[in-house]
Amino acid sequence: MAGHGGARNRSGPAPSMHSARSDARDVRATKLPVGGYAGDFPPLSELLVDATEREGIVWADLWRTPQAAQWAREKWRHRVVAMYVRWLVRAEDREATAATINAAQRLADQIGLTPAGLKENGWLIVPDDSASNPEQVEKHEKVKASTRRAARTNGGGRRMSTVPNGD
Repeated sequence: MAGHGGARNRSGPAPSMHSARSDARDVRATKLPVGGYAGDFPPLSELLVDATEREGIVWADLWRTPQAAQWAREKWRHRVVAMYVRWLVRAEDREATAATINAAQRLADQIGLTPAGLKENGWLIVPDDSASNPEQVEKHEKVKASTRRAARTNGGGRRMSTVPNGD
């Protein structure tokens, strides 16, 4: 019986890069440069032999996004990115069906172009100098501290206390 039990994509709480448990498991977000990717990328014609001019334009634009920095390291994603280009161009048509638009959206998630896709892939878009920028480090520490503090309260910001058992 397929579909019963086991872990599923997006089920349960996602690992948080600010939690102690994730720190213990060394779960860290892969940081992508906010300025985008400036390197070389494969020609679309190697992946889609019959690519249109519009697909070529979309392909070139996508390879300047922050996500492309990771795609360049993960060559197995190139074909998925090419398929996203194909479905996105089809979805741009006024007569596009809901299924076509849905296919483009699902592929966008897979390659990290949506907020959900970034989270699912464990990617974070950050300023190029965030590792050495004191403001960024200080902001990260404040978020981490407030997360820890919230975990020790009842959710309203007040500490929980014991109540006498009424004897």
